[in-house]
Amino acid sequence: MKKSIIGVIVILGLVAIMLGGYIKNQIEASETVNEKSLVKGYEVDLSKAEYGLKKGQYAPDFTLETLSGEPITLSDLKGKKVLLNFWATWCPPCKKEMPDLQHYYEKFANEENVEIVAVNLTHTERTISTTDVVENVKLFAESYDLTFPIPLMKEDSISKTYQIITIPSTFMIDTEGRIQRQIIGPLNVDSIHEYVRQID
Repeated sequence: MKKSIIGVIVILGLVAIMLGGYIKNQIEASETVNEKSLVKGYEVDLSKAEYGLKKGQYAPDFTLETLSGEPITLSDLKGKKVLLNFWATWCPPCKKEMPDLQHYYEKFANEENVEIVAVNLTHTERTISTTDVVENVKLFAESYDLTFPIPLMKEDSISKTYQIITIPSTFMIDTEGRIQRQIIGPLNVDSIHEYVRQID
């Protein structure tokens, strides 16, 4: 009888050890996945690379088609400071900041070596078909006389990479392609000047 009880205890102990090992492996696997990010369509392990969203890390790269039909790749803009903005036409604070973004782009961007890249969250736009969505964004851009590049994000992979929850959301990126600041909420000309000065 005692041998049977000891045998059961030993078996239960082994099961507990095996279960503990399995749970630990699952947690480690989950952490590894969370440290990965899509960069140019490939997974990059952010724990081993310098890509990420923290200050000083390289901004995750991407290539998107712009509203004008031309591709734009973030890493091609190295050498310039980049104001990387995420927005949508249905977002009131986004509408509020557009005239300021355009005014800064026209009057100061070239002088201060800044490129504005305003990524439209096209996959969130509220129209019937994809064609209607793009046309809607075009009409919006025309109504505000926007001339800076507007890449169209038709899938949400990049917004997930950049962890975009609230818009407008803006990343200030230095000339080496490293993130220096994230701003949530609308910008104005004065705040843009200040943020640009801070990454000199």
